[in-house]
Amino acid sequence: MALNIGIVGLPNAGKSTIFNALTACQVPAENFPFCTIDPSTGVVFVPDPRMDYLAKVNKSEKILPTTVNFVDIAGLVKNASQGEGLGNKFLSHIREVDAIAHVVRCFEDPNIIHVHGKVDPKEDIEVINLELALTDLDAVSKRLDKEEKLLKTNKDAAKRVELLKKIKLQLEKGLAVRKLTFSDEEKLILKEFCLLTAKPMLYVANVAEAGENNSHVETVQKIASEENSDMVILCGKLEAEISQLKDEEKKEFLSAMGLKEAGLDRLIHAGYHLLNLITYFTAGPKEVHAWTIQRGTKAPQAAGVIHTDFEHGFIRAEVFNYNDLLALGSEAAVKGAGKYKSEGKEYIVQDGDIMLFRFNV
Repeated sequence: MALNIGIVGLPNAGKSTIFNALTACQVPAENFPFCTIDPSTGVVFVPDPRMDYLAKVNKSEKILPTTVNFVDIAGLVKNASQGEGLGNKFLSHIREVDAIAHVVRCFEDPNIIHVHGKVDPKEDIEVINLELALTDLDAVSKRLDKEEKLLKTNKDAAKRVELLKKIKLQLEKGLAVRKLTFSDEEKLILKEFCLLTAKPMLYVANVAEAGENNSHVETVQKIASEENSDMVILCGKLEAEISQLKDEEKKEFLSAMGLKEAGLDRLIHAGYHLLNLITYFTAGPKEVHAWTIQRGTKAPQAAGVIHTDFEHGFIRAEVFNYNDLLALGSEAAVKGAGKYKSEGKEYIVQDGDIMLFRFNV
């Protein structure tokens, strides 16, 4: 499964700079509002150092990481839901992503204009979140009218009407749908509506090169904590420079800065955490391949990510974990220690599992 993350933010918050650094797709990042007039998508490999070790142990010819699709969406402004700026045309692109990365400007720079005239993360966040909520409110109101007309002829309409009324009350307060609690049945119905504010939110505090500890960042941290959302702090300008370095130069630079990984890598990993995703591997002389699944996925469904035939004809999975391989040094040693197991249809795949599927078609 490919993870899709939409990058949103006010004009000049730095989102296109971050997108360029992520994908090396040169989306215009000039210093004026609405320079991004079409959504641009970039496919990014998910950094995972475990794959290098697996390739070494298996003498693999190729390494195939899993990927994330980032979608850069034009800068939203106040009243975008009513057509201001480039309008709600761009809000529709957000409906197609799994999660939203909201880039918030947390740096002062007199040479880079701010659409509100001052840097105020709280106001910036409120503007974006309100526009998303108003867009959802319009969609929910229209859907509610439609469902109420079906009450006499469609037995499932009553459940949808009840849920839509619950959601509408939340949106009328300008609050995100993701803050509500839903039953399992409601969650299934909710997916039909493709609401923007139901999507998980990741806040990205874009700071100056030496600006992680400032009041703007603290403001974003407070808001993220109150919403139970994730947050990443990074410097878009610095990340753009790092992205141009070769691998060895990048390692040396990060080491000199006292960093374990680049901010963009933290952003990707935060997206995984936000959506409760994990990675398992298939490995052999031909290739090491990473596969993305939802945490809690059982073996047959995990096999289905590779090919539907693997799921339909699933017999068993031979499994051991990367941590055991790293500790013991070889697959033979893993087997000798009793850590190599044959698992059936009820096995729940763990992050870092190395799997061989047995199936018949």
